[in-house]
Parts: sequence; structure tokens; C-alpha cells
Amino acid sequence: MLIFIAFHVSVYGQEFSILRQNDDLTKLDSIENKNRYQNLKAINLFQNTTLSFGGSWRFQAESFINGEFGRSGSQDNIWYLNRFLAHAHLKVGVNLELFTELGSSLVTNKEDISPVDKSELYVNQLFAKYKLTSNWDIAVGRQNMRLGSGRLIDIREGPNVRRLFDFAEVNFQNDKVSVKTFFSVPVIPSFEAFNNTYLDFDETLSGIYATTDFSRVSSLDTYIFYQKQNGTIYTSGQENERRASAGLRHFGKFKKLTYDNELVYQFGTFGNQTISAWTISFNLQRETNLFGRSVNLGVKTEAISGDKNTSDKKLNTFDALYPRGAYFGRVARFGPSNLIDVHPYINTMFNKWEVAFDYAAFWRYSLQDGVYGAAMTLDYPNVNNKRFIAHQMGTIIGYQPNKFVSLELESNVILPGSFLKKSDKRNTLYHFVLTSEIKF
Repeated sequence: MLIFIAFHVSVYGQEFSILRQNDDLTKLDSIENKNRYQNLKAINLFQNTTLSFGGSWRFQAESFINGEFGRSGSQDNIWYLNRFLAHAHLKVGVNLELFTELGSSLVTNKEDISPVDKSELYVNQLFAKYKLTSNWDIAVGRQNMRLGSGRLIDIREGPNVRRLFDFAEVNFQNDKVSVKTFFSVPVIPSFEAFNNTYLDFDETLSGIYATTDFSRVSSLDTYIFYQKQNGTIYTSGQENERRASAGLRHFGKFKKLTYDNELVYQFGTFGNQTISAWTISFNLQRETNLFGRSVNLGVKTEAISGDKNTSDKKLNTFDALYPRGAYFGRVARFGPSNLIDVHPYINTMFNKWEVAFDYAAFWRYSLQDGVYGAAMTLDYPNVNNKRFIAHQMGTIIGYQPNKFVSLELESNVILPGSFLKKSDKRNTLYHFVLTSEIKF
């Protein structure tokens, strides 16, 4: 039925958003003779009260060869990931809205299952939002949270289970400025149905995030976050952590050049150590013509601090807090800590096809710190004095026949550098993931 809807609805009347509470259904108002699907998207219960339904099904087939840069064990490993999301959105007048979304994330044929792979049945989002005035609103409940570029706080769309926060927030917005003030508690996922750990105040995140629009094409984000986390592990040990992150992000477009640059400084305490960490990143992309076709040429580069000395009273390892799980591609072998990377890329569209190629080179910023994974785990400890980590090459081929259906094949190859080779991780890693998704 979903495939039939996807290929045969000629007038969509909607724009899908990655966070479905932000779907734009305004085009439905201009459609006089709606079909059954379009009627389901906006049910008029009574005056100024509407109820809409929707959801998505995402299927992934994923495989690694030499997944940890070694040939030990069976290489015949392919597993299947299914994620189902279904939501209902109630709007009462112009002031009140209620949003609920259930999720089911399942995995088949994978031996080493992680919390981002499986959660049988869970409340993905459930919140109420009330508009106090034309500029102020409040919200409380559970949500997938994404702020700015997703460098520090993101919904973690790549893996099978999204990141959840129980939260309360106050928002202000006018024509030029928007400000979000929030307090949240991360939800700890569980494999079983409705068994997630919530309101565990050993880990909390609060902050203020403001966006100022200088013009239609230029904006500035300013923010400060405070994270409390007990039992954090770095190269220097395991302690309770209290970390603040202050950042600036300037993004926009100048003629055919798109830019997105960000600077973050972190301070606080880790046990009896003082935190002093930072990152600076640049992302420049230019639209140009190549072989008679419009293409985007870009380069990303960043420096991310690592610990300078494990025996002193300072911790310099940057913590990306809650970033997107696929920070450097879906392969996600290296996380944004103690890193220098250079990442050129190119992408273009062929009718409904998207093709993208990228290359990334990784170095350790500090030779006294290890290399961390996407989940801020110390995956590759500091066991030698080599700096260069790896070369990574990736390809994405995507096809989107309409707004309902998308298909994508991503492949990655990682060639170990001197650091990994000296850590006895010498073999080339190959990664493949096929993704299909239907939204409705």
C-alpha cells in the first residue's frame, strides 16, 4: 500500500522534514478534491483543530570487511536493520500542539549488537508545546533534538536508533533572532520494548542556543551548553565530568560560495582535573560547472584538541557531546576528538540521481592521547608515537523518484596509516550500506 501511495499520488500537498513535527502541510489547504491519503494527513476534528498522521520505514543492509582493520574471524558478515516510526500530530487552535511518535528498531543477523542498533518498541517523541504570545512558547516532554549543524547536538539519524532527550524548554523568536533555553536528560536505550532508562540525572544537558539572521543569506549561531556526566572515560582515567561548551557558528552564502564555520571552547572539571579543550572547523562549498554539469566542490577541515599530558591536572580532550553518529560517513570509525582532518568532496545531481565522492585524511592532534570512536569511546588507545591515522574514501549513489521514496548506496574504504599499523591494525577496511526509506 505504501509503495502504491509513493508512486501514484500525483499531488503531494506536503513537505517532509527529518523531524516530522516540522512537516509542512500548508499546500493541502489549496487542494479541493483530496484523496484518502491527503485526507488522512489533515483531519479537521472541529474548528481550528486538526489531527495528522504519518510515519516512515527505513531498511538497511550493512556489511564490513576487516571491520577493526584485522582479518580475524569470519568476514561473511551482513546484517539487516529495520526502523519503523509512526506519529500523530494534534494542533488545537494556534497555541497548543501535541506530538507523539512511536518507534521500533530491529536488527537481524548481527552478532555484536549495540544500543544504537536495536530497541524493540519505544516512545521516540512525546511532547506538548504551547504558544504564550506571538514571540514566546514553551515545550515539555521527549524529543529528538538537533541544534545548528549538529556538531554537538544531533538526532543521530545514521544509526538505527535515534538519540532521545526528555526535556523542558522556553523559546523566543522574532524576524531576526531565535533563542532556545532548555534542560534535558538523555534517554538510555534498551533492547526490550518500553524498557528505556529515563530521567537518570547522572547525565544531564542544559543550554542556551541563539540564532541571529544578519540577512537572508547570512546568520550567526551563539550558544553555551553545560553537561553533567558521571563515570566518563578518557585516556587519563575514569571520573565524574562537568563540562561547559561555548561556541560560535557563522554560516550562509556569498554568490556561489556556501560556508559553515564553527569555533567551540570547552571548560570545566574532570575529577580533580581542569578541562580546557577546543575545536575549530571550516566548511566551504562552491557551485560550479564541470563537463557541462552543475556540481558542488567543497572542502571540510577541522582541528580538534586532545590531551597533552595524562599526568598533569588538565584534560584537553574535546568532547563532541551528542553529535551525529555518522560524523565522517556511515562507516563511523573515528569520532570528533583529538583529531585533525582534511575532507575534500564533490557531489552532483543527474535528474533524480545524486552522486557524491569524498576523501578524508586523519591525524592525531596530540600524540599523548588516543583515537576515539563516534560514541566518544576510546577505541584506539595511545600505544605509539605515530600521528597519521588513516585515509578514507567514500562514495554515495542516491535515487529519489519522489518525496516518498529514497534509495542510497554508500561505500567506504579506509587505508590504515602509521598509527593504526603500529597498533597492529594493518588491514584495509571495507564498508557497504544500502538504505531504502519510505515516508508517508
